[in-house]
Amino acid sequence: MKEKLKKISEVEYLISRDARDKMRVNAKIIATNRIIEAVEDEAIKQLTNVACLPGIIESVYGMPDIHWGYGLPMGAVGAFDCEKGVISSGCTGFDINCGIRMIKTNLTYKEVKPRLKQLINVLFQNVPTGVGSKGKLRLSKDELDEVLVKGAKWAMENNYATKEDLQHMEEYGNMSGVNPDKISDLAKKRGLPQLGTLGAGNHFLEIQKVDQIFNSKIAEVFGVTDKDQIIVMLHCGSRGLGHQIATDYLKIHENAVKKYKIWLPDRQLVCAPANSEEGQNYFEAMKGAVNYAFCNRTIMTDWIRESFAKVFEKNWEEMDMKLIYDVCHNICKLEEHEINGEKRKLYVHRKGATRSLPSGHELVPETYKKVGQPVLIAGSMGTASYILVGGKKAKETFYSSCHGAGRVMSRNKAIKDFRGNIIKEELAERGIIAKSTSPRVLAEESPDAYKDIDEVAKAVDIAEISKKVVRVVPIGVVKG
Repeated sequence: MKEKLKKISEVEYLISRDARDKMRVNAKIIATNRIIEAVEDEAIKQLTNVACLPGIIESVYGMPDIHWGYGLPMGAVGAFDCEKGVISSGCTGFDINCGIRMIKTNLTYKEVKPRLKQLINVLFQNVPTGVGSKGKLRLSKDELDEVLVKGAKWAMENNYATKEDLQHMEEYGNMSGVNPDKISDLAKKRGLPQLGTLGAGNHFLEIQKVDQIFNSKIAEVFGVTDKDQIIVMLHCGSRGLGHQIATDYLKIHENAVKKYKIWLPDRQLVCAPANSEEGQNYFEAMKGAVNYAFCNRTIMTDWIRESFAKVFEKNWEEMDMKLIYDVCHNICKLEEHEINGEKRKLYVHRKGATRSLPSGHELVPETYKKVGQPVLIAGSMGTASYILVGGKKAKETFYSSCHGAGRVMSRNKAIKDFRGNIIKEELAERGIIAKSTSPRVLAEESPDAYKDIDEVAKAVDIAEISKKVVRVVPIGVVKG
């Protein structure tokens, strides 16, 4: 498929709807030349597959972190008409509302360095990690239903968060319209013990220091004022609950495809008409997983603050550990967008992609209204991450940007090619302390398994869908 790409700007590539049969709209990829060279042909084909679905709106977008995934590639955005389009469990993904949040502090690297090893050990003890990890909370089934409906509001009501925390979260930490009855007992059973857990895979908790400030005025609004300032990044999602919801509805949507006679270029893109019972049931269940993930990250934030307080013998308010922002990946949302001068409601599927709202947009929190929404992009373990801000051209991408570096190597290949203990030693030589439940986790998340995060950030910055504000580098990593 790469031979079908046409470069139309410095960082934009077009795949015309004429490039293959049954494409209804064009597909575009935001990327530099270096990134395009690394993108798998199969990921490009997956992007064009989505352009074949009913009710798809121009254009389908691949972000610079694009890589092969389930159905829709990771790092992609597809929007569908709310009447004639579809809702797709395959386009949303398994880890519903896998997301990132950043927490600022007023600590400096000089203050943290002598206690870094202790801090990483305390965080590893206080924040449950690993495959199948169980949290410290013991919820009843009724309490879990409350979490599904309320999201981060449940955490605030139970003293795990402040009102200010919720103001700095996408959707303010809660998507309305959840119906817990549309979530299976098995999904709830998996979710009950896992609230407040980090999980495994590419999920992590990272202590970072500010390395570069590109826009000091906007950085200051976000609470970042100095180089070597300490930032905390948390990356996780809805755990087993979200995975089971996806699994359940993939089967339901597989039947819906047959029932409504929907032609698919790839059976992994199973879906249902947007207004069908199968489509809306999934939407109501998916939003429950979104809220669970919001609450999950919020509870862990409380334990992160407790850990810092224990190590530095100050309360978290003294360390100014306020939430910069919390963003979603892997989500479907009903949004209003202007298409050819007309406002239309669309089901926007972002898979491995981040919302990116510019200054003045009505959905930007009041504290950030004048500058725009923080856009958080995670690097790979041991490499930089970025805080950006919504750009003026994000309207073209349904107000979307990338979410991370994006893999260039499968997990299985990374495990074969790398050794976790060696990676840990290499990180230590660079002053980065890494702690995980097993060396295997470090191997599969090797920095060499991912694209160059600086090149990824460069692409969205040049495209002006997100603008660089701050670059941070890791000094300590907790992995599942």
